[in-house]
Amino acid sequence: MAIVMGVDSSTQSTKVVLVDADDGTVLEQRSAPHPPGTEVDPRAWLAAFDEASAGLLERAEAVAVAGQQHGMVALDAAGEPVRDALLWNDTRSASSAVDLIAEMGGPAACAQVTGSVMVASITASKLRWMRDHEPENAARTASVLLPHDYLSAHLAASGTEPFTDAGDASGTGYFATAEGRWRPDLAAAALGHEVALPRVVGPGQVAGRTAAGQVLAAGTGDNAGAALGLSLATGDVLLSVGTSGVASTISSSPIADPTGTVTGFADAAGGFLPMVTTINAARILDLQAVWLGVDVHALADLALQAPPGANGVVLSPYYGGERSPNRPDAVGTWTGLRSTTTRADLARAAFEALACSLADGVEQLSALSGRDAGRVPLVGGATRSPALQQILPAVLGRPVELPPPGEYVALGAARQAAWALSGADEPPSWPMPGLQVLEAEPTPAVREAYLALKAAVEPWA
Repeated sequence: MAIVMGVDSSTQSTKVVLVDADDGTVLEQRSAPHPPGTEVDPRAWLAAFDEASAGLLERAEAVAVAGQQHGMVALDAAGEPVRDALLWNDTRSASSAVDLIAEMGGPAACAQVTGSVMVASITASKLRWMRDHEPENAARTASVLLPHDYLSAHLAASGTEPFTDAGDASGTGYFATAEGRWRPDLAAAALGHEVALPRVVGPGQVAGRTAAGQVLAAGTGDNAGAALGLSLATGDVLLSVGTSGVASTISSSPIADPTGTVTGFADAAGGFLPMVTTINAARILDLQAVWLGVDVHALADLALQAPPGANGVVLSPYYGGERSPNRPDAVGTWTGLRSTTTRADLARAAFEALACSLADGVEQLSALSGRDAGRVPLVGGATRSPALQQILPAVLGRPVELPPPGEYVALGAARQAAWALSGADEPPSWPMPGLQVLEAEPTPAVREAYLALKAAVEPWA
């Protein structure tokens, strides 16, 4: 039995899975936490990987790393970080994104070149922020990696040239996604000088080897990893509910949305991964649980005690600013509060706001592709909540598929590792037993109230 390792270096932790390369059975898994915050010393990720993989790595014949997208890992000439990595959810670079869009000729031109309209999350905007606010650090920067690239380099044998894949590179703002190549001139324009970028390794190819001789696959971004782990097919829409909320779909052709709502990324298998991403997702529920003095399990119980529509209580959940829609300075807004409002109403309104935010993503992807979504799988920690399982299909007005619990980003990385190890033209086909289908009576009025509030608060952001 060939054994491979998949790694998910996420915002919150490193998760590793050891997998049977033939059928995808997870043999063992472990995790180690990351420091909190929107800027983190990237060396903490290496320590977390070493902790999580201890005693497991040597059992694997091949390894791949999927990681949080967009994070800026700026390195000096010796390969050491010049500052803490700015993560995807750090919004200080919002005005830098606006400047870069203008320099490229506007949103449509930006989307046409890179596949996406620049926002604070995109790596290039973080490079520009560093140029303008930390010129000494910018001047010392000799190369720029993404989080998954940095961890892959940690695994690679000495002398291996840093590498990445199109899936993660497509979220930098200096990669021509439709053409599958770097635009080093855009990176230089953002940072103020030329900078070294990792080589781009193709789907299923061997990127290098570890010091012990194990195969290293290219790795990818976390969302492309999840799509690979769930065997997402063209037209399916994957909903992922974690620190961020993500709606993504597989497309055979590149996407360039001039509004910036849909980001036109590449996937890990040679296609494209149009995506809508929100900053606020599971935190909507976490905050509500804190405010009501309960844990997330009791929050779900409370929510299911209130009727659809939460007796008129509606939430616009942009607590940390928002990326989709692009409102970096927005705040959370509640409406419909009355003397009769109950704790159950407040709990349900939080779940409904999360569900409506995800529904926005599904609708936006369908509108751009010109067809209705196919399967709608649902993954992420918050998806275990019985309240979300009941409320989401009602808000969407369609069935939702719930795969069995699993680390699908790490599993996708493992599938990529198995692909590289095999040398085959396509990734291995792994079964998924235990799939549930969630259905509920549609509640269109809930989404209508949410959309009305979304429009009303737009001038405030």
